[in-house]
Amino acid sequence: MRTGLLVKKIGMTRRFDDSGVHLPITVLKLDNVQVVALRTEDTDGYNAVQMGWGKAKVKNVSRAMSGHFAKAKVEPKRKLTEFRVDADGLLEVGVELSAKHFVAGQFVDVCGTTIGKGFAGGMKRHGFRGLRASHGVSINHRSLGSTGQCQDPGKVFKGKKMAGHMGGVRVTTQNLKVVDVDEDRGLILILGSVPGAKGGYIRITDAIKKARPDEAPYPAGLKTNDLQTENNSPTEDIVPEKQVTEEEAPVVVEPEITDESYDVADAHSQEEKD
Repeated sequence: MRTGLLVKKIGMTRRFDDSGVHLPITVLKLDNVQVVALRTEDTDGYNAVQMGWGKAKVKNVSRAMSGHFAKAKVEPKRKLTEFRVDADGLLEVGVELSAKHFVAGQFVDVCGTTIGKGFAGGMKRHGFRGLRASHGVSINHRSLGSTGQCQDPGKVFKGKKMAGHMGGVRVTTQNLKVVDVDEDRGLILILGSVPGAKGGYIRITDAIKKARPDEAPYPAGLKTNDLQTENNSPTEDIVPEKQVTEEEAPVVVEPEITDESYDVADAHSQEEKD
């Protein structure tokens, strides 16, 4: 089992396949996703990767978390999360992951916090039918109906579906298909809707009910640093420039100004005045 990705929901758009069929697409974005810490079985009792998304302002980070990020030698993150992995799925602290962690055509499980709807009734929250529109029902058309039994047991069981707070809960949608991956811009396109509002943080993992494709990198798809690659590439020997000493420096001789030159200049100016 390998790690997942922490992404941000940008919004929805659409695409057309080769046959011209309209496809609803959810756009998810990666922004400086790095490994901040590791959880090992020897020290913590389980294997996991702590991952951070984005960049946070230093003034908004507590001193405890500042020390946590300083230990990992990474910039402060806006969001942290953990992914359980196998022992061979652990990554180095500080590495940055890219969108190529998933491949087009792969099935994934997406976890997010749904949009809050506030206090809702039973018909909206649970899809109850409600009471009849007539024939003895005058006011309680959208009420729940009976919520319990008789004197035995004489109570309402816990977990009974009733009116209450709707939305704002953690939901996982399984077997969503990855349509395309844009590594340069850090975008992952998912077919269909994803739980959560725009700007919400989403966890993407490999589908537990589908086999991971062979093209998917293991243990993770890491982002390549072009600048680091250039620095590590062999370079030609640079010959230092020869320093010129004062003795070898060319001497610039300035023309000597004499009194005769001043007399000639004065004569010309006097002629122009006359």
